[in-house]
Amino acid sequence: MTSEFDPHPGQARRKRVAVASILGAFVLLIGGYVGAAAWTSGRAPSDTTVGGVQVGGLQPAAARAALAKGVEKRAATPVTLTAGGKDATFTPAEAGLEVDLDASVADLTGFSLNPVKVVRHLTGGSDRPLQTKVDDARLKAAVTKAASELAVAPKEGSISVAGGKVAVVQPVTGQEVEVDPTVETIASAWPRSAPFVAPIKESAPKVTGEELDRVKTEFADKAMSGPVAVKAGDKTFDIPAAVLAPAISFPADAEGKITPKLDDKLLVAAVSAAAKKAGAVVDAKDASVTFSNGQPAVVPSRTGVALDATKIVEPITTALTSEERAAILPVTVSQPKFTTAQAKATLPKGQISTFTTYFAANGGGRVNNIRVAARTLNGTYVPPGGTFSLNGVLGRRTPDKGYVKGGVISEGRLSENYGGGISQVSTTLFNAAFFAGVEFKEYMAHGFYISRYPEGREATISYPYPDNRWVNTTDGGIYIRASSTGGQITVSFYGTKKWDIAATKSPRRNIVAPKKITDPSPACITQAPTPGFDVTVTRIFRQAGKTVRTQAFNTHYNPEDDVTCTHPQAK
Repeated sequence: MTSEFDPHPGQARRKRVAVASILGAFVLLIGGYVGAAAWTSGRAPSDTTVGGVQVGGLQPAAARAALAKGVEKRAATPVTLTAGGKDATFTPAEAGLEVDLDASVADLTGFSLNPVKVVRHLTGGSDRPLQTKVDDARLKAAVTKAASELAVAPKEGSISVAGGKVAVVQPVTGQEVEVDPTVETIASAWPRSAPFVAPIKESAPKVTGEELDRVKTEFADKAMSGPVAVKAGDKTFDIPAAVLAPAISFPADAEGKITPKLDDKLLVAAVSAAAKKAGAVVDAKDASVTFSNGQPAVVPSRTGVALDATKIVEPITTALTSEERAAILPVTVSQPKFTTAQAKATLPKGQISTFTTYFAANGGGRVNNIRVAARTLNGTYVPPGGTFSLNGVLGRRTPDKGYVKGGVISEGRLSENYGGGISQVSTTLFNAAFFAGVEFKEYMAHGFYISRYPEGREATISYPYPDNRWVNTTDGGIYIRASSTGGQITVSFYGTKKWDIAATKSPRRNIVAPKKITDPSPACITQAPTPGFDVTVTRIFRQAGKTVRTQAFNTHYNPEDDVTCTHPQAK
């Protein structure tokens, strides 16, 4: 039997104890390390910030709560867009912007035995950005709305000299916010307190401010610096800059260059008016014809002094910017349109036509108006080839001319207005012109037939339309005499007889019966019924007993309704 002998039993025991101690310490160390790793895995790394909010060492729920509180004010602060010195704001809520708290604190915790990670977790941290939620459609809508507030419409500048004062309006450069890049910037950088500078597209006006200033200095200031001194013939006078200003404009070409422009017509008119006011020009005067003791007499024509319209623009334009500010304008002799010789050669030789119509002498306002108009018409002279206008002679019928209210026809009914009754003057004149053989240019029959006038040979009138207008196509001047006494008005033409005029009338045709109307209004005027009809009058031109030509006058009359007034105050 063999046995093993240990010569050092105590030493071996000590080795076993030492190994066991080392193993125990190692197990404790490992356990502590694992415990520390487990402890740190439930907290955010030390000194960690999210969006600038300190969350280090906090468990996930606490970190989320701290982050929510830390960014609450920033997340609710309105977003400000700025562009070109203008600001527009909108709230994050309306733009669909929201801080994603869960995503922002995610991955801050987690178990790891990696010594590097454990140490970093215990001793360090990082600054993490906020995570956000963005509703792209709502953000674009909010930016688009803000962009409309920041937009600036381009505006062209201008320069003017109205009233003789130089005025410059500076141009405005337009701006338009680029929406899509702005949306991208906000989506990536929100939230922040600083304004977002929006990228813009600019649209420059055609004419620059520098160009306007150049034209002001080189032309406008000089042109409006004072009056222009003018010498015309033996007269001198000043034309204020304000008088010339309406003729000056400042158009720009396609490149934005301004060239001052003068309107020749306006400039000539302004200078001519100033010259006339100063007595440098005198209108030529036509000859006229008067009657004295029943005999015609010529009032001689007179030449005048006029500016040469073709030699006004250049000297005035030059004077506007010259140091002397003076212009010399040539004058010419102006001739009358109707000379003394022409008047003498076409003097009326006798009465060529006359016509009389009648009315009730107690006809009230219309009788007064007939007599006022006859006095105004009396003595009118129409030269050969001249055009006569009754509205031109009488003008608007107003109380200050002596007219009162009288009967008129308005929309088929009798009523009253100033000048009522003048149509009888017009009708009497029309018949005198008819039998003189003149050429009618404008006339209108009454709406319905009035028995005191010849059928188809009558003319109503109102101001300014319809008129009684005709051209003197006889071989001499026509002198008109008009008078009204008692219950009649007579108009006679004196001139050189050219035609023997006769007239025929057709039977009535297309007869229409009037209607019966009962009117309770106080303004009602009783009307006697008259049928409507059509009629043709033929004017026959004869010379030496032979018919040279004929002319038809077709007239349509509406029926005059049978109007019965029931109001006690009606007429």
